[in-house]
Amino acid sequence: MTVTATPVDESDQVKPLVPASRRVWLARLLPPLTAVLSGVLLYVSFPPRTLWWLALPAFAGFAWVLRGRGRKAAFGLGYLFGLGFLLPLLVWTGVEVGPGPWLALVVIEAVFVALVGVGVAAVSRLPGGPVWAAALWIAGEAARARAPFSGFPWGKIAFGQADGVFLPLAAVGGTPVLGFAVVLCGFGLYEAVRLVVRRQRTGAVQRSAAAVALLSVAVPVAGALAARPLVSDKAENGTVTVAVVQGNVPRAGLDFNSQRRAVLDYHARETERLAAEVEAGKVARPDFVLWPENSSDIDPFANADARAVIDAAAKAVGVPLSVGGVVKRDGRLLNEQILWDPARGPLQTYDKRQIQPFGEYLPLRSLIGAINSDWTSMVRQDFSRGSEPGVFSIDGTKVGLATCYEAAFDWAVRDTVTGGAQLISVPSNNATFDRSEMTYQQLAMSRVRAVEHSRTVTVPVTSGVSAIIMPDGTITQRTGMFVADSLVQEVPLRSSRTPATRLGILPEIALVLVAAGGLGWAGGAGVRKRRTAPAR
Repeated sequence: MTVTATPVDESDQVKPLVPASRRVWLARLLPPLTAVLSGVLLYVSFPPRTLWWLALPAFAGFAWVLRGRGRKAAFGLGYLFGLGFLLPLLVWTGVEVGPGPWLALVVIEAVFVALVGVGVAAVSRLPGGPVWAAALWIAGEAARARAPFSGFPWGKIAFGQADGVFLPLAAVGGTPVLGFAVVLCGFGLYEAVRLVVRRQRTGAVQRSAAAVALLSVAVPVAGALAARPLVSDKAENGTVTVAVVQGNVPRAGLDFNSQRRAVLDYHARETERLAAEVEAGKVARPDFVLWPENSSDIDPFANADARAVIDAAAKAVGVPLSVGGVVKRDGRLLNEQILWDPARGPLQTYDKRQIQPFGEYLPLRSLIGAINSDWTSMVRQDFSRGSEPGVFSIDGTKVGLATCYEAAFDWAVRDTVTGGAQLISVPSNNATFDRSEMTYQQLAMSRVRAVEHSRTVTVPVTSGVSAIIMPDGTITQRTGMFVADSLVQEVPLRSSRTPATRLGILPEIALVLVAAGGLGWAGGAGVRKRRTAPAR
């Protein structure tokens, strides 16, 4: 019997769409590319955009690239995610001083994200993985808020949620609980998608895993809806009419410092214009007026001219005036808020406690001076820290003060409320950062603080954006940038304390302990696996 071979038509063969070598390269490139793009997606979720919900797919992508990874790979992928997020988020830090400080800051801060990535990879296969992973992210934020140089909390997930459905959770447990809910929902979203894909492939899914995925998405949303009654803008102690003055600056950037007298004159002029409108009946007479940080960088206690300008402005409007000044006292340089009475002059002061490294003081001065003397010339003398919470008593109204950078720190805002504040003011100076996103990011922080402590928050800024924020986080009035303007509004006074105010740091500690528990479990499981593995 003769067998005749039939020629094979190569056109009938199924050819791979992508060559094997290219598939290998794509498989290698996809995780790092996804890590970077997920970080960028997280950045896009932050103000001035209102795309808060993009944080969820951002963390879903982060979870995908980290699942089951080894330590080195997880560190690298976490670092890429951190770069994708922080490089664009913090670009404003280099607006006036060049890319060096901006890149140095991001390089350091991304290490924290990378370490979180290692932890997330370690717990990714544990039962309840999304819970452990989300707690680890908050633990990373807690570390970033404390080190190095007293911490840098910018970029907390909570600060990107001022327009989101999760915002009421700020009143439950502050920024840690709000951030945890968002991250948990994102990790839960990935877990749900993973299980759907697995079911399509194998036809089977563990019920416990499905329940964890479902609850990770549903519980944060349900919790936010349940927390909505905690958010209220009703007056509990009557109302007060407040005026916020934005005087503007002669020019943006670091050079505004060389125009200190002009900045003071601009704020006095805008206050006098406001006084004229009050006399004409165009606006209501305020109970007090709030100026921004650095509205008088000339020490009014040492300079008679500056004192006369402030005194004239206070007398013109006829009510107490809170002035942001730079003051030298007993050899110490202080960033100080001064309550100025039109009849009695300066009555109360508050010295900023959380001062900004490399802006208000220079860490490692001798080392940095040896590397770049320009830095030491820009920060000739370090500011000193205040020691007491800022609460001004103005005709029976308690006004809490958190100066600019302090708004990013949980403790610096909370202790004004525990100190009796019925409303909060965040006097700021953003002129150094030109028209960057910084002012909008900081404004979002103040909106979160308003809900966290159920207080009206006023934001007087030298060059904008100044605003008045209700206790429910709603902005009722705002200025433009680099314009002279004033805002006058009757606002509610409140004295009740939210659960977040009462609990303080406890929710953050609890979440850090959860993160530690997850790492302990993952570490123990790894040890047991190695012990039971058969010897080769």
